[in-house]
Amino acid sequence: MKGLIVRWLILTIAILSAAYFIRGIYVSSFAAAFFAAAVLGILNALFKPVLILLTLPINILTLGLFTFIINAVLLKMTAGLIPGFDIQGFWPAVLGALVISIVNWLLHVLITDSGK
Repeated sequence: MKGLIVRWLILTIAILSAAYFIRGIYVSSFAAAFFAAAVLGILNALFKPVLILLTLPINILTLGLFTFIINAVLLKMTAGLIPGFDIQGFWPAVLGALVISIVNWLLHVLITDSGK
């Protein structure tokens, strides 16, 4: 249970980082980012494996880069569900997915390595 909360907070920080660095992504409050992280985590768990499987040929052709498009679509879906979290267009969603992935990975590595 502790690991789930830590991952949720890491994803929240990643969403706030994307809003800070990318023009076109707006988060009105920490609570909006917190709930957006929860919804994004649920969408990633439910839909991402299916979407990756359905787009496997194009994902192979692009050497996995199409995964960023899938992440952008899921991020845009999250913005549509959470008030206070807004993404203005497709390219900010793609860049936001990239920033969220990098920050999420970086924080996850730093936190899990410090626990050893």
